Amino acid sequence: MAVGAFLSFEFGISGKCNTTEVEATRILPSLDGKTAPSWRGIVPFTHLAREGRMTVTIGRRELLAALGGAAAWPLAARAQQPEQMRRVGVLMSLAADDAEGKARLAAFLDGLQQLGWIDSRNVRIDARWGAGDADRTRRYAAELVALAPDVILATGSPPVAALQQATRSAAIVFADVGDPVGQGFVETLARPGGNTTGFMLFEYAMGGKWLELLKEIAPGVTRAAVLRDTAATVAGGQLGAIQAAAASLGVELGPVGMRDAGEIERGISTFARSANGGLIVAASTLAFVHRERIITCAARYKLPAVYFVRGFVVGGGLIAYGPNQIDPCRRAAGYVDRILRGEKPGDLPVQAPTKYELLINLKTARAIGIEFPTGILVRADEVIE
Repeated sequence: MAVGAFLSFEFGISGKCNTTEVEATRILPSLDGKTAPSWRGIVPFTHLAREGRMTVTIGRRELLAALGGAAAWPLAARAQQPEQMRRVGVLMSLAADDAEGKARLAAFLDGLQQLGWIDSRNVRIDARWGAGDADRTRRYAAELVALAPDVILATGSPPVAALQQATRSAAIVFADVGDPVGQGFVETLARPGGNTTGFMLFEYAMGGKWLELLKEIAPGVTRAAVLRDTAATVAGGQLGAIQAAAASLGVELGPVGMRDAGEIERGISTFARSANGGLIVAASTLAFVHRERIITCAARYKLPAVYFVRGFVVGGGLIAYGPNQIDPCRRAAGYVDRILRGEKPGDLPVQAPTKYELLINLKTARAIGIEFPTGILVRADEVIE
């Protein structure tokens, strides 16, 4: 009966030499059951001290299994490596305690999660809140850029402008921005170029729709105050669109500035001294930041007012028509995902809104003596009692 082969390793160790020799003896089986001449070899191992002598004997199968397992160690180690942590900055135009701002950020984070990006697992989210303050927004923009994020989400025009002043290399995806070409954020909608792309808030033609809506709910209106942020680049375009519709609707316009809360109150109070007036609030970050004060002033003077987004009506405003501002933040997660996977922002086209909403507040209507036409009630996407 043949004798199973095995290997005998003798490890010779001596403190006088920096080389360790592994002395291998292979005892070959013979057909007659006797031991055949053995084969010996010396295998040098470096960087080991030599002290004494030790012999370890294992079977051939065990040795091959051990060597095979050792070969698999690098693969197992690589498999256990954690996912690469990416970094995404977020610069919000609203305050950290603003419910609408929280909803937009939550929609963005939910969109990322749906695409496999989990905060604190494979992506780190650094959020900052500008709260409608220009100096704070610029400071936070510089702070985010210094963190060297892979991409930054910016909601509203002021954050985008501040970020572009701080960097021309970090990728920027915007949401809720009007006229990005006119503001100089991108070269064209189809081919943005540079480091910025994103999702538009509205087109200027929306201004004419607001005035038409005001006349529909309050046919006796012959004067309309247009409350807008005079420092915003888009203010002129919105006012121009409203003016284009004013002549055919028989409405005289009165622009009102809104640099701060005091100017808002003074402007609306002065306008309300004459009869047959209404109010249009043009789209801007500053208008949304001051929405509570604007709503309060309109109610005080019983002015029928048309707003540009849902948040005003939820807060007590009369009626709003415009794009959903939560949806672009969710859609922006798709662009952030594509950039994290290697695409360039300049190659991703700017996208227009896909969801528009008409909302009315019946409680406010009753308080100021407005009765909504049946056509408005039928068309409304949401009615707040």
